[in-house]
Amino acid sequence: MQNTIKQYDTVIKTCRGLFHKKMKDYGSAWRILRLSSLTDQIFIKAQRIRELQKNNVRKIDEGQSDEFIGIVNYSIMALIQLDKGVSEEPDIDLAESLVLYDEISENTKNLMLNKNHDYGEAWREMRVSSLIDLIMQKLLRIKKIEDNAGKTLVSEGIDANYRDMINYAVFALIHLDK
Repeated sequence: MQNTIKQYDTVIKTCRGLFHKKMKDYGSAWRILRLSSLTDQIFIKAQRIRELQKNNVRKIDEGQSDEFIGIVNYSIMALIQLDKGVSEEPDIDLAESLVLYDEISENTKNLMLNKNHDYGEAWREMRVSSLIDLIMQKLLRIKKIEDNAGKTLVSEGIDANYRDMINYAVFALIHLDK
């Protein structure tokens, strides 16, 4: 489990580094995005990964790792939006955004540790293609919940699905780093 924690932290550090740089470039312009827009951005990234896995030819110089990092960061943005609500303008600065990022990534890591304990690190035997399929499944669930105005009968909420996508994307990035 210690190796998993170290690998997880390394991946999150990479994702956070890109988030930090983009916050410096663009500020918190993403704060105006509604959850459905963030979900669609994640969907685009997941769909591109599936296409990259099917096709050997690519016309954009970004691989699966770049897209998985995007899934992590957009999912964290979505969790921030769930907590703070959508803003009409960029309203958080770099320091606050990084505090929020760290809180969400730490809570999501703790979820992973609890699930890892119960599942015995089964993800280590999974293929990256299966992880992206699970992310796609979560996205379709989120879209359905969004279409139902957030109401569910027995299912987890949207936040749990975003957290699971973060963890699946981190697992994929760990596999891709081998």
